Amino acid sequence: MSEPLLPTDPASIGGHRLLARLGAGGMGVVYLGRTEAGALAAVKVIQAEYAHEPDFRARFRREVESARRVTSPWAVPVTGADPDADEPWLATAFVPGPSLEEAVARHGPLPTRSVRVLGRMLAAALREVHAAGLVHRDVKPANVLLAVDGPRLIDFGIARATDETAITSTDMVVGTPGFLSPEQAEARGSAVGPASDIFSLGCLLAYAASGRPPFGTGTADALLYRTVHDEPDLAGIEAEENAEENTEDSGDTEDTEGTEGTGGIELLTLLRLCLAKDPADRPTAEQFGTVLLIEDAVPEGGQIDWLPEDVVRIIADRSAEMLALPDIEPTVADASAESSAEAPGDGDAASASASASSSSSGKASPGRRRLLLASGAALLLAAGGTAAWAALRDEDDPGGSAPGARRWAIGVQADLSGAQKTTGQAQERGARLAVEQFNSRRNKPFELVLKTSDDGGSAERAPAAARKLIRDEDVLAVLGPSNDETAQAVLGTYDEALLPLLSVTVGGLILTTQEYRSFLQCRAADAVLSMSIGIHLAKQKGALRPGLLQDRTARTYSWESAQSTTLMLRGHGRPPYPRVIPADTEDVGPVVTDMLRAGIDSFVYSGYAQGAARVARELATAGFDGPRLAPQAVIDPAFLEQAGDAAEGWLLTSSFIDPSAVPAAKTFTATFRKRYGAAPGYYAAEAYDTVNLVLQELLKATKGKRPPGRKELVGLLRKSRYKGITKEFAVRPTDGQFTGWGVSLLRVEDGRFRYVGEAPSKV
Repeated sequence: MSEPLLPTDPASIGGHRLLARLGAGGMGVVYLGRTEAGALAAVKVIQAEYAHEPDFRARFRREVESARRVTSPWAVPVTGADPDADEPWLATAFVPGPSLEEAVARHGPLPTRSVRVLGRMLAAALREVHAAGLVHRDVKPANVLLAVDGPRLIDFGIARATDETAITSTDMVVGTPGFLSPEQAEARGSAVGPASDIFSLGCLLAYAASGRPPFGTGTADALLYRTVHDEPDLAGIEAEENAEENTEDSGDTEDTEGTEGTGGIELLTLLRLCLAKDPADRPTAEQFGTVLLIEDAVPEGGQIDWLPEDVVRIIADRSAEMLALPDIEPTVADASAESSAEAPGDGDAASASASASSSSSGKASPGRRRLLLASGAALLLAAGGTAAWAALRDEDDPGGSAPGARRWAIGVQADLSGAQKTTGQAQERGARLAVEQFNSRRNKPFELVLKTSDDGGSAERAPAAARKLIRDEDVLAVLGPSNDETAQAVLGTYDEALLPLLSVTVGGLILTTQEYRSFLQCRAADAVLSMSIGIHLAKQKGALRPGLLQDRTARTYSWESAQSTTLMLRGHGRPPYPRVIPADTEDVGPVVTDMLRAGIDSFVYSGYAQGAARVARELATAGFDGPRLAPQAVIDPAFLEQAGDAAEGWLLTSSFIDPSAVPAAKTFTATFRKRYGAAPGYYAAEAYDTVNLVLQELLKATKGKRPPGRKELVGLLRKSRYKGITKEFAVRPTDGQFTGWGVSLLRVEDGRFRYVGEAPSKV
């Protein structure tokens, strides 16, 4: 449930003695704290670098104000806050029970009666939220804590007043995919009102009753699409309720009559009402308690036996753990030491903290000595034992290794052995070439090595591959990973370590759903690649009527691609003729025939290579020779092999170049061939450029023989600009999203993908 404090963590915040870490995210840390009166609290502390951003501080202040306006017994109360502190913090009453998400994951779905009681009490909490003029906007299982006397709704970080404008832009999806409403999924802004929370509550209750989200799992894009267009999966919930009712009728002597007849409503019907696509068709929070679930009333001032025994046992065990917490003597670090400490990974922060702690009274008490020893051991374990000991030894021993003897490193996390190993190996080779050229310089301040970590392109293997590089304190920045799934699995891990992660291959919408502190996207996003298709068609002369085919085999990729292309075409007065085919459709003849009959004179395919090959063959058979376009996923040998001559002439967008066809990359191509005996593969040049971007900032900030720490390097990279051989690199400082163009066109000619040049960025 909790983790030990790190040596760099403060001893106290706002009068709360900190005892442990409860969790950490991109923007801050949640600690378990104890007040002077002995009460436990969850203390959320925002990182100092975000506190300096006026918009972020205003958003945090709004979170504090929103949470204070809600007084329901089923919403966790605020016990203290200081949104104006150097590191803003918010304290709430600590609930020792698990979240609903954890309870269901560990022990399966809740009994139907438990779900009904849960729904009634959470609706009561939402009633107070809405009465205060707020919309919570993130009602999900992870934001509900379970206690013996009822649930507690937490986290008002994105709550908004009903008359306020959107939190960021009108096009930004805010909330947690899978548990948000259709109006949130489509970023309708002012349309996101109290009824949106009711839809989310329906998703949460369906999860509690069935053990699975009603719109499935997968990437954010898939969940957004299903939320808007598909019916919820409520299979099994009705059978469970009927089974319970039969049991009650056969063996329970209590009076169960009236479950359907005294104003109550069966769970399945309630869920269907909550999950109506139209907000006007959903019940209000008030109606939950006055019409829908009145038979599950909770006694005033009392408790209700509502949770299964295994969940109650978790709560009891955790409550006992809290009672057993030691009364740790504070180890407050000297302010000057804290201000001079470098980022984790440099070896200075732990030494400064330990030194200040031991000198504050001249002599450490036994309890304090145990704490310091434990902190030192934790640092050694977290940083990889020997490497961390060497780092501490170098800092503590003036007679140690000579300056410059340490070899710093650039890491590469990629698929080096799986299905995408060709791309991963190309990146590794491009990065290695950049490092070798750096080391060949006569006046370099230090030497670099390249360290690789193979994740096999697997989201399951990716976290371990990331930890391997994070634990190595010599690694200053990492290139990778290879695909969106592995990126999603490790972005939070790199974020907590504040280790710069730069990727030239990932570009899905999922990367924009959260602000990461250490990530830099070094390529145009998938949405931009698809928008460039619309730009290209809009530039063509004549009254084009584009046809757009979305192949659901490609799931969220096809949806995102189709939406982006459609947006651009409509914006230029050329709305496409759209068609959608189910996943794994083999016979695409009928849909192609329909599109041709509709009079289309250009064709856009949104999906993967195999589906594009089927479509290409059908178009060729029909004699269609108009423009045929597709996004980057179709750049695959499978398209050429399966489409054959029908692939000729297809135009494709990509986020990479063919360096052998770009004059600026002539020297790179020749050097690469000499080094590896082959032409550079896709993304080799982009990886080469990205490592040189990192080297540019390292050289600027290097003092003596020591490069900047990880945290400092993140800030430098996010503010940098670099003109490479492939494109100009620049990102938004706030979230690391790529702001350049970098979109190329490739055309199939003579059975190969031939680089055409840069795609147009405007009509």
